[in-house]
Amino acid sequence: MSGFLASLDPRRVQWGAAWYAMHSRILRTKPVESMLEGTGTTTAHGTKLAQVLTTVDLISLGVGSCVGTGMYVVSGLVAKEMAGPGVIVSFIIAAVASILSGVCYAEFGVRVPKTTGSAYTYSYVTVGEFVAFFIGWNLILEYLIGTAAGASALSSMFDSLANHTISHWMADSVGTLNGLGKGEESYPDLLALLIAVIVTIIVALGVKNSIGFNNVLNVLNLAVWVFIMIAGLFFINGKYWAEGQFLPHGWSGVLQGAATCFYAFIGFDIIATTGEEAKNPNTSIPYAITASLVICLTAYVSVSMILTLMVPYYAIDTESPLMEMFVAHGFYAAKFVVAIGSVAGLTVSLLGSLFPMPRVIYAMAGDGLLFRFLAHVSSYTETPVVACIVSGFLAALLALLVSLRDLIEMMSIGTLLAYTLVSVCVLLLRYQPESDIDGFVKFLSEEHTKKKEGILADCEKDACSPVSEGDEFSGPATNTCGAKNLPSLGDNEMLIGKSDKSTYNVSHPNYGTVDMTTGIEADESENIYLIKLKKLIGPHYYTTRIRLGLPGKMDRPTAATGHTVTICVLLLFILMFIFCSFIIFGSDYISGQSWWAILLVVLMVLLIGTLVFVILQQPENPKKLPYMAPCLPFVPAFAMLVNIYLMLKLSTITWIRFAVWCFVGATSFLKCFPLALLE
Repeated sequence: MSGFLASLDPRRVQWGAAWYAMHSRILRTKPVESMLEGTGTTTAHGTKLAQVLTTVDLISLGVGSCVGTGMYVVSGLVAKEMAGPGVIVSFIIAAVASILSGVCYAEFGVRVPKTTGSAYTYSYVTVGEFVAFFIGWNLILEYLIGTAAGASALSSMFDSLANHTISHWMADSVGTLNGLGKGEESYPDLLALLIAVIVTIIVALGVKNSIGFNNVLNVLNLAVWVFIMIAGLFFINGKYWAEGQFLPHGWSGVLQGAATCFYAFIGFDIIATTGEEAKNPNTSIPYAITASLVICLTAYVSVSMILTLMVPYYAIDTESPLMEMFVAHGFYAAKFVVAIGSVAGLTVSLLGSLFPMPRVIYAMAGDGLLFRFLAHVSSYTETPVVACIVSGFLAALLALLVSLRDLIEMMSIGTLLAYTLVSVCVLLLRYQPESDIDGFVKFLSEEHTKKKEGILADCEKDACSPVSEGDEFSGPATNTCGAKNLPSLGDNEMLIGKSDKSTYNVSHPNYGTVDMTTGIEADESENIYLIKLKKLIGPHYYTTRIRLGLPGKMDRPTAATGHTVTICVLLLFILMFIFCSFIIFGSDYISGQSWWAILLVVLMVLLIGTLVFVILQQPENPKKLPYMAPCLPFVPAFAMLVNIYLMLKLSTITWIRFAVWCFVGATSFLKCFPLALLE
């Protein structure tokens, strides 16, 4: 130990080299080419994950991970304690924020499809290693708490079915402890621990078994949702929305509830962790994200309407609201029908939270940011079994000790932060010059030629290439080589649009930039929003663009314009954080119409608008992908604003816990620098 401390003598440390090493590690990015599939049966992580998931499987996974806890628990909790019947509006606001972030996730799912790290990998190849670690560390927190929350919700539901005899027995036999939440006493939830262990075993047994189990439970959950909608119509009463009861706590309660409701929309980022196990990730991921968000929003709004029209918001049971609302009207048989759906919904939600957590750990461990043994993949189950066991054990321990409400709030902040940073990454990436994102734009087109070697590569050139000299490509795109899980060119073309493949294919230098059938840019020929805008403005469209300093059709991003966008995005993030903080914590001064508060708000709004306009003036990279986030830079910028606002609406204790978690992560990331400097 004394020798180690002596080696850290400041006189022995080369500070110039120290700064360079730290700066290089924090900012270094991961090339997409390094994530291409290997030629054998193993990758840098070891045995490959099984590529068996279809688009329907991904939708089922996303919907299941959302609807369970969101529908059966969060709706009642937010309605009673925060928003009243205004929980409907809270869900809509949270859904808008999710959709804005969802389109950013969908674009990255197309850009980097063969990955398991979700936002972690997206930021690693865009921003740098430190930000990637920061996001990955918080994704682990998100999924860890989601698993524990699902186990706790299932335990509470079983306790409700048993008339609370389970909780009374545990409190009397095991004892109570001071809750890790707001000082209340609670019993160690041994049932939640047991549930988490059982689901961990199911996930570790293989992806086919997990998804099959998930699909069966989703069908059962759908049937119960239909029952709730039909049976609830016989007991609704409009007086529960009358006389100011719809927003009992005002818009502040609605917005606070929206931050907690965001927990109910975490499924789509779970979809983004399955890229390495999906058959066609470049098409399945954007479709699954969109479909799962729409389905979840429909379920939440409809259930919240029935709940708040059947029971006064102040009388809602926060632990099992959908079961108890029928009991309040004497319909006891419905309680057991809903209980079946609760078991199915909460189980599939628990499964959906635990499913991606070991995959993020697997990706980070494979990159050397966590212990290497966590990247081990079982050759029998084709799952990261060590990461499954470790993550399941931690989630079970958390479910044993922490209350459900605190788990929900803590997970919301990690989710919101991940969504914010993914929006930032998309905004940065779309305005970078070609040389900076060359690995991204070539990834899809080179997937057919770079990931195979030897005979398979020759086979692809001879049999699969549509650009053989003198030959016309005809018929549907098929996998004539027999290559396993070869992505379908037909799927890509369906999303991009038709083109003359005899002279213009994905390897063409102008692919996605020029429509060869019309001779004009793809942006001008395919963007429906631009076409409508041109019709609205008329002949003044082009003169208006020139006067506003907007980029022309032939303008391309350079290193200087990319740097300008980077600076603007950084300032935009900081300014949005200050703006949202003032809106929330200075609301009394704003509502009191203090002149300085109004002036400060107007000034910050103008500065935010100016930064967005400066970004708009920079040329975008013209390359096209099967799916791209629309209306840049407005969609990612608004997603950043909404997510930051919702984060700041969470409680102070949540931020304290979050800061502790981040400090632990930053310490573990930076602890190796002193040793590295002495080598």
